[in-house]
Amino acid sequence: MTTSTRTSGAAREQDELRPSLFTAAFVRLSLGDLAYFTAAGVSIYALPPYVTGPLGSDESGAGLAFGAFAVTALLLRPFAGRFSDTRGRRPLLVGGALLAMATMVLTSYAETLAVVVLLRLLFGVAEAAFFVASFAVLADLAPPSRRGEALSYNSLGLYLGLTLGPPLGELLVGSFGFTGAWYGAAVLLLVAAVVVASIGETRAPRLPSDGKAALIHGPALGPALAFLTSIVAMGGFLAFAALHAQDVGVVRTSLPLVVYGSVVVVCRIAFATVPDRFPPLPLGAAALLTIALGLGLAASWHTPAGMLLGAALMGLGVSFSTPAFFSIIFATASPSQRGAAAGTASATLDVGLGGGPIVLGLVAQSAGIPWAFGAGAGIALSGCVWTLVMVRRTAR
Repeated sequence: MTTSTRTSGAAREQDELRPSLFTAAFVRLSLGDLAYFTAAGVSIYALPPYVTGPLGSDESGAGLAFGAFAVTALLLRPFAGRFSDTRGRRPLLVGGALLAMATMVLTSYAETLAVVVLLRLLFGVAEAAFFVASFAVLADLAPPSRRGEALSYNSLGLYLGLTLGPPLGELLVGSFGFTGAWYGAAVLLLVAAVVVASIGETRAPRLPSDGKAALIHGPALGPALAFLTSIVAMGGFLAFAALHAQDVGVVRTSLPLVVYGSVVVVCRIAFATVPDRFPPLPLGAAALLTIALGLGLAASWHTPAGMLLGAALMGLGVSFSTPAFFSIIFATASPSQRGAAAGTASATLDVGLGGGPIVLGLVAQSAGIPWAFGAGAGIALSGCVWTLVMVRRTAR
């Protein structure tokens, strides 16, 4: 028997011994996420022109309506996490999708900005419920040795949904008006509810030794803080990439975002097993360093090539930051604490994506977009340093 034959035989044996990841429940969860976030993408496209058009408001009203959901989502994520640990994941998954569906239908009848803002606040409730429960279910379903791989594949539902949703929303608005867009999003959310309902309950029974369910999962705070720096940097890049592309002469100003998104999707598929093959804290530190390099390159090399290469490095870093840090966070949580861990970690998305553009926007207003990118690079680099500190503490 040749060496190559023995090697291939050992590889096949190792694959056979690996616990299964692509179960029916895992696939259903990913499809439910795809339907949910595609509906969210439809609303991302349709909401601003709906507010400034039929409702007769202005850009500030559109911004208020757009961001209102983040307030309730951020406040309720910890409570959603505790609920999912004590009552179960399934009620939040199904209920969140159905509540989101109701907000889309009712938005088509809204005639004032105040009503739309109220409905967006309710959508934030739905977002907190669905998102936290979805991550907790993912942690329940994924074998510990393949958790990073599971996060890589499952996150494609979010990225593809938010990528496909806006062009779908444009098609629906152009063909059937805003009412068609809101009802189209509602249908997708109904599909999401039906699909995730078929998963069943995945929460493990609580034991007396588990104690009282927590609102905040303390061991997740350190990794979540490092992860937050990546989200702040990413939020600033997404907010100002198109404007900076125009300044440096990129003909199609959306191209850096296309490059960024394409790199994330390709890497999440091609390198899905990497987060399970390397220690997650050093991998997270390397991801943050790559994000800092990407933003630093875009800030300092004022050419189309510099912008596009910086976007590609940003995408490469983000590809590994989420699975690395979420793997760490869920590794600190017992089965009865996964909801609290999911709520604690996912709150960083609201803070980072909401606060990042605001903070870096102030820098851009006073000193220019390159300095805002530089500030984002500094924030990511500080997260890298903090992660290396955690690596050292873990080694001790």
